[in-house]
Formats: sequence, C-alpha cells, structure tokens
Amino acid sequence: MPPNAIDALLPQTQCTRCGYNGCRPYAEALASGEAALNRCPPGGAAVIEQLAALLGRPVLPLDPACGVEQPWPLAWIDPEQCIGCARCLPPCPVDAIVGAQRQLHTVIDDWCTGCELCIAACPVDCIHLLARPAALPTPAPEDSRLRYDQHQRRWQHQHAQRAALLAERKRAASATDDPGVS
Repeated sequence: MPPNAIDALLPQTQCTRCGYNGCRPYAEALASGEAALNRCPPGGAAVIEQLAALLGRPVLPLDPACGVEQPWPLAWIDPEQCIGCARCLPPCPVDAIVGAQRQLHTVIDDWCTGCELCIAACPVDCIHLLARPAALPTPAPEDSRLRYDQHQRRWQHQHAQRAALLAERKRAASATDDPGVS
C-alpha cells in the first residue's frame, strides 16, 4: 500500500503521539508493516477503522500508550504571561502561532491542530489548551498538511543557511589563524 493513501486518511495534526515524527512517517511505517494502525489519538476510532479497511488488517482499540481519543483542543497563549521568547514557534508544525522575538505571541485558531507540541517549549507555562468552540471546526487535513510541508521547508532552509554561515565563519577564522596565510 502506498504511504500517500494512508497519509490521506490521517488527521495531519503532526502531534507525534503515535511515536513517529509526524503523520507522513507514521503512514510510511504503516505501509511497510512496521507500525500498528491504532496509534493516532486525534484520528481515534474512525481513523483506525478507515486504516484497517484500507490495509486489510483487523480493527484494534486505540493504544492507550499514545493517548486517549478526545475532541481536538485549541492552544491559547495568555497575553499576561507571554514574554515573547519565541520558543513556541519552531515546534508548531502548522505555523499556527505567530509573533516575533520579545513580542506577544498569539494562536491562529483556524489553523491550530491541538497537537500540544508548543506547551513543553514554553518556559513560563503561558500556553494552555482550551476546548475548541463548537463554531470552530477542526482544520482540514489537506490545509494542515500543506502548512506542515511549508513549515518543514522553511525550517530546513533556515538551518541550511545557518550551517553555511557557520562554516564560512569557521573557514575565515582558520584562515586568519594560519600563519602561512598572508
């Protein structure tokens, strides 16, 4: 089974509760037979049933080691506590948190998948999970996948730029330290 078909069934929260670094790696592990199909709490029983049908495997109950099935929460940043450290920005897999260094951050409610990855990154515990209002639907998986892919490309580009800059500085420093260079 191609991973794309499996990935299309997953909710694209990129929460990592399944034990994999996002929905695509979990889909790849499912496709290769390396993962159980009951490891997606955001998808819950509905996704487990769809995966079982697609993969021709028996339906299993959600693995409690991965979490419990529940309505998708919504992250909220307390403006009275946020110090603008920007540590919540990198872990948000869909760029639902906006802000800049030393500025108040906020969550784009329509984009938040409730993955909870921002919570551990916050040094002042100003990020809280709230019940998603009934009027606010969960983000469409296709939109979340697109935002996740864009997030990944941007961070990879930034890391590559940083590595190139550091390598250039190291070359420049070693050239000035070499007595044979004039």
